Amino acid sequence: MRSLPDLAGPFDLAIIGGGILGAGIARDAARRGLRTFLVEKADYASGTTAGSTRLIHGGLRYLEMLDFRLVRLDLRERETVLRIARHLVKPLEFLLPFYDRSLLFRTKLRAGMLLYDWLSFDKSLPNHRFWNARETSLAEPELRPQGLQGAAAYHDAQVDSPERLTIENIVDAREHGAVTLNYTEVTGALLEGETLRGLRVHDLIGGGQYEVRTRLVVNASGPWFDRVAARLGPHPRRMVRTTKGVHLACDPVNRHAVALVSPLDGRLFFVIPWLGYSWVGTTDTDFDDDPATARATSEDVRYLIESAAHYYPALRKVRIHWTNAGVRALVMKPGSESSISRLHRIVADRPGLISLLGGKITGYRAIAQEVVDLASRKLGLRRPCDTAEAPLPGARERFGEGFLESVYGCRADRVRALASQDPRLAEPLAPEYPDIAAQVIFSVREEQCVHVEDFMLRRSLLGFRPDQGLRAADAVAFWMARELGWSETQRQREVEAYRRRAQEVTV
Repeated sequence: MRSLPDLAGPFDLAIIGGGILGAGIARDAARRGLRTFLVEKADYASGTTAGSTRLIHGGLRYLEMLDFRLVRLDLRERETVLRIARHLVKPLEFLLPFYDRSLLFRTKLRAGMLLYDWLSFDKSLPNHRFWNARETSLAEPELRPQGLQGAAAYHDAQVDSPERLTIENIVDAREHGAVTLNYTEVTGALLEGETLRGLRVHDLIGGGQYEVRTRLVVNASGPWFDRVAARLGPHPRRMVRTTKGVHLACDPVNRHAVALVSPLDGRLFFVIPWLGYSWVGTTDTDFDDDPATARATSEDVRYLIESAAHYYPALRKVRIHWTNAGVRALVMKPGSESSISRLHRIVADRPGLISLLGGKITGYRAIAQEVVDLASRKLGLRRPCDTAEAPLPGARERFGEGFLESVYGCRADRVRALASQDPRLAEPLAPEYPDIAAQVIFSVREEQCVHVEDFMLRRSLLGFRPDQGLRAADAVAFWMARELGWSETQRQREVEAYRRRAQEVTV
């Protein structure tokens, strides 16, 4: 049974939801000196954040929707995240091929590229350029050549592990005094009249029930927003629209990140190089069930393959290793799924409660600043935000190049220090992988890793190997059992639970 910290409070700010947005809010609030509490019913970044396309980008398609405010916000924040999380976020060159297009279309595309560059006037990345058909085919030999006229080339950025980006925000928040709990569920509210004064929470591991007093609550629970809101008091109407997005990881067919338009429905989707795969996605379909149950269906996979194989015929024959699904939380509006703006909305229409609706990974830091600015005004505080300048923990110092640095940045030295204490901790978790046992110990002690799945999918990249890291599952469970005092029965249960999780996403 884990021991929880003192939850008596009162806290200044309690945050519900441990995805990238909630983690960013906790980091900002804690760095400003607010006594901060965050609660997440599963593991950090295990929901919408894990189901993302893993891009840090302005969003070209939002230009077509004339959503200039969103594009400018994200382009500015793309630069910020490249700076404060330089060990996790890297520049990525994109191609936007065009086939059998009119002069008018090509003129509009050039204008759009110029606008994208103009809206990112403060960027460090190169401006766009245009390639002819021959240059495009040389760069992407598997791309269908029939009718190809050329491509626009532009830069955005990629985060291999948005899960680790979230963890680093959590680590920074905790270093500045925040109390953050995963596997702890909000079960009710503490009310004084209509004013929200705190939360009732249930420790899903230890089994305890707790009351947490707080001056303000932020509901940042993403696609669970309406379910959580109903536990906090009267909630007469739905405020978020939930849509499912699916990706698949298959044998590589492309060299560059490529933005394409589906011949099936005209939606923009991506084929991206990622960890040695072609990462294909995403879909966008309404989903009203529990977001935790979202999985790729055969129809989802067929849509992605048919859409992408129109441009990359080799995709019809490659191996699909596994799929990924997540549920977005969009501000409730009518219309088709893809037409709904990704721009967030902050609502403060109940005493003691701030509601965050929508939002994207790219703009998470700025969204968090906006929420904490509002909370600070309500609390009568004037403390500046420094999260745009302060690097995340792994980027605070210089670091070299290596496998551990790609995961932890400068914190890799702390993992190596653990390995130096016991030669067994320097050994690989399986011969096929570079991951070492010290990473497991480090994740349990310093990153609130509780289950084998947490380590495989959100503290390391093991779960994204072609076999989803299954060859290392026993070793991971062995070292977690030593740290957490598991019985042999519990250790076996953890391994089996991860095997079932891996089987669920295998095509």
